[in-house]
Amino acid sequence: MRKMRFPPSTKILRLGIPVFLLVISAIALGSAYIAEYLYGLKPCTLCLYQRIPFAIIGVLGVMAFLFGGYLSLAFVAGMAGLVLLSGAGIAIYHLGIEQHWWASAASCNVAGPDQILSMSQFKALLQKQPEASCQEITWNLFGISMATYNAVYSGFCGLVLIFITKWLREPPNGKT
Repeated sequence: MRKMRFPPSTKILRLGIPVFLLVISAIALGSAYIAEYLYGLKPCTLCLYQRIPFAIIGVLGVMAFLFGGYLSLAFVAGMAGLVLLSGAGIAIYHLGIEQHWWASAASCNVAGPDQILSMSQFKALLQKQPEASCQEITWNLFGISMATYNAVYSGFCGLVLIFITKWLREPPNGKT
C-alpha cells in the first residue's frame, strides 16, 4: 500500500523554517553573551569559534525569509543543518580538550610568546588580562560543561534540519 504524503501548508513552511533558524541562533548567541557579559564568564578561543556557526544560522534564517520556494527552503535548511553539525564538531573538539582527551591546536592557553620580546613588550604582556584557557571548565550544570551542551544542542538541531531537508527535497505535486 502506498503512503500518502500530506503537503505542508506553504505559509507554515515559509515562516516556520526561518523562525526556527532565527530561534536556534538567538538562543545560542543570547545565552553565550548573557554568560559573558552578565555573569562575567570569559570565553576562550574555542568558545568564540563555537559562536560562528550560530551567526551563520542567523544569516541563513534571513535568507530563508527572502527565498520561500520549496527547493529554496530545502537548500537553506540543508545548509543550516550542515553548519550546525560542523558547530557540533567544534564543540566536541572543545569537549575533548576540556576532558584532556587530546591537545589543542588552537591558540588556547599559550604558555608564552614564541619570540624574544623587548622590555616594553614584556611589560605590556604582563599588564594584559590573561586569556581564558580552553582546558578549564569555567561553568557547568550538573557536571556538564557548556561545550557539551553546545555539542548536544547543535547536533540535535542540525539533525532535525537534515531531516526537514530530506522531507522538503521533493515538493508536493511536483510544484517548485
